[in-house]
Amino acid sequence: MLIVRVMGGLGNQLQQYALYRKLEYLGRNARLDVSWFHGEALQADGVTGRELELARLQLPRWRTASESEIRAVLGRLWEEPERMADKVKRKLGVSAGRFFEETDMYHPEIFGMDDCCLVGYWACEKYYADILDTLRAEITFPRSGNAQLRRRNEETMREMEEGESVSLHIRRGDYLDEANRGLFGGICTDTYYERALAYVRERFPRARFFVFSDDTAYARERFRGAEYRIVDWNKGSDSFYDMMLMSRCKHNICANSTFSFWGARLNPHRDKIMIRPSIHKNTQVCVPEVMRDLWQGWLLITPQGEVV
Repeated sequence: MLIVRVMGGLGNQLQQYALYRKLEYLGRNARLDVSWFHGEALQADGVTGRELELARLQLPRWRTASESEIRAVLGRLWEEPERMADKVKRKLGVSAGRFFEETDMYHPEIFGMDDCCLVGYWACEKYYADILDTLRAEITFPRSGNAQLRRRNEETMREMEEGESVSLHIRRGDYLDEANRGLFGGICTDTYYERALAYVRERFPRARFFVFSDDTAYARERFRGAEYRIVDWNKGSDSFYDMMLMSRCKHNICANSTFSFWGARLNPHRDKIMIRPSIHKNTQVCVPEVMRDLWQGWLLITPQGEVV
């Protein structure tokens, strides 16, 4: 059995779900472990304010790992201490038959593993690129119970379909925190966005940009003019509808954010342009030929505005 641990925000949860579905597609006996979202586990990881948003989407029923299945594979529950013998084995690079933790952009070896918990975010497109059509059909958003919000989103989707619509995602919020700035800051620079916008305009001079951000005041100040529309009405627990709207645009300019990656991945237009930064974190080094292989179909732009 292979158990994929689910954790983080919606974009990360979708990546973990996508890996789980890829394993099922390959005929493997797979489960999703959602225990990270239980109160004690979430506090142990030092994270608050997260919920299992996968459960709010209209997904096929997935198989959830039970406590007994987690214990059978992991040898314990997550909140229980790891055995010293297993810690030593992992440090020596010897498989303890317990869990595998992501340390690189792409780990093809996981597809040959068994009796293991897989821990990571699995952002790389190559993990599930061949089943994205299936995932687009599976991952749908529920009908909002708020009639006014539903009407506004439906009107916006019609606008997106009628013109050469482009989603533009600006992530600030927690990326500006001291703890995160060194890891995620300085990647989606003004130069990055200027180059991305220019690339789209060269091909679609009448493009209209729908701007999504967790800092709409900044977005409104930064992106002025008739070609921009600031999407600022999906708030709180309804914020995942922004991903739905991104997916209805014909093209996508992403931040270094898995939320907007999935807005682009769920976009069904065959001739779409998908743009993302060349790195996700400042700890990564972009090797152009490697990134182009791992993210086929994407246009990669550096913080300096260079196309990779």
